[in-house]
Amino acid sequence: MGMTSSSSKGPTADINVTPLIDVLLVLLIIFMVIQPTAVRGLDALIPQPPKSLDQPEPNPQPIVVQVLGDNEHGVTYKINEALLSQANIEPKLAEIFATRTDKVMFIEGGADLDFSLVADIINSGHQAGVANIGIITPKAGRFQEP
Repeated sequence: MGMTSSSSKGPTADINVTPLIDVLLVLLIIFMVIQPTAVRGLDALIPQPPKSLDQPEPNPQPIVVQVLGDNEHGVTYKINEALLSQANIEPKLAEIFATRTDKVMFIEGGADLDFSLVADIINSGHQAGVANIGIITPKAGRFQEP
């Protein structure tokens, strides 16, 4: 508080607001610096409007790659119930996803299966141009349309 004296009225008490303004400016700067990093959202895939009205309707059937357990012939692979060898999976996936607009694939494997077999299918899917790959666990069950 500053004390000033005037010759006519005597001493008067004034509040010194300079330190208060300094503190408020420092707080304002701190909040301005913190604010951009505090608000972060999640990345989400939002539906996009159709590019044209003449687009063909996408194939509604999901692509499911099944990795079946070891038997006397080795590991068996199926793409939507069609039997394939491991060497033919990547070319078949590339053929399927060349014409599809939705680049989504599901992989289904048994609980006792070695994950490296599933990882090989994931790698083949990425090489074939699949954007999103989902894994169907035995507990979740088979993919079902609503």
